[in-house]
Amino acid sequence: MKLNRRISGQIERPADKRRYVRRLFAGVASRYDLTNDLMSVGLHRRWKRRLLERAELHPGHRVLDLAAGTGDLARGALDHAARDAFEIRVVAADLTPEMMRVGRARPGPDLAGWIGADALRLPFPDGAFDRVVVGYGLRNFAGLDAALAETFRCLRPGGRLISLDFGHPRSAALRRLYLGYLNVSTRIAGWAIHRDPESYVYIPESLRRFPDQREMVRRMEAAGFMECGYEDLMMGTMAINYGARS
Repeated sequence: MKLNRRISGQIERPADKRRYVRRLFAGVASRYDLTNDLMSVGLHRRWKRRLLERAELHPGHRVLDLAAGTGDLARGALDHAARDAFEIRVVAADLTPEMMRVGRARPGPDLAGWIGADALRLPFPDGAFDRVVVGYGLRNFAGLDAALAETFRCLRPGGRLISLDFGHPRSAALRRLYLGYLNVSTRIAGWAIHRDPESYVYIPESLRRFPDQREMVRRMEAAGFMECGYEDLMMGTMAINYGARS
């Protein structure tokens, strides 16, 4: 597939991937939320709620929504705390100004701040947060291990990282079927919503390069995280990975 090969060449090196991802999400920002709803049939909202349940938020927690996009998890965390009648402080950080601009304009509770940030060089002091939540972000970082190390640095002892992303099913047959579906559906969605099939073909191409949820546990442990694990969703086509700083 020529389009996949062309994208692959643009995300081969970390600096190139950073530029590509920033340009890609700048282009889709205005319809990003609509696309998520259509492509997941709204299920991404359920999966994000499950991530926030895993986060086990408590009164006074400082929370970073990393690769926040338009702020689904950030606002979800505030709503989650409000339902249990306690307060938390939530910061949303993203690489793409256009995504944050759309996020700021959305209705909902006010965040503590929106901050432009590269996940490999976070502008926060050591131990700044009790929780870091990431929705479909780790796969997009220019350097996964460097991003995990930065996240670890920014967590206080006892803090946790919880990440939701596309997964790799254990079944080889299901993996092939799943990637085939993504190759077709992302082209259709990109053309129908953005008149650009490249907009979302990046998803299956980036997934091919992204560690499966079992390997993610090992990568998180190598970065220093403890009590690491994962939860499969939709037969492993989606997964939540988590770990704690001791």
